[in-house]
Amino acid sequence: MSHGYIKDKGDYLRRLRRIEGQVRGLQRMVDEDAYCLEILTQVSAATKALESVALRLLDEHLAHCVVAAVKAGGPDPHVKLREASDAIARLVRS
Repeated sequence: MSHGYIKDKGDYLRRLRRIEGQVRGLQRMVDEDAYCLEILTQVSAATKALESVALRLLDEHLAHCVVAAVKAGGPDPHVKLREASDAIARLVRS
């Protein structure tokens, strides 16, 4: 079984590379003694970008993995729903 995000894997990788660049920029800002609030602004931007990726992956999980488990029947749908619920709880706590 393939994962739901596979069809958009290239897009995910581009987004994650962009976020990686943002984080490297944060390191450079700290190294160069940038103003605190400028750093915090960039931290916020990187955080929002990661949250966007996480929410999109969660949506893919629900639309692909959970739906496939429901169609297949058996106990697996409950496992997939619990995984999704746990993932949502982790996102909310972070």
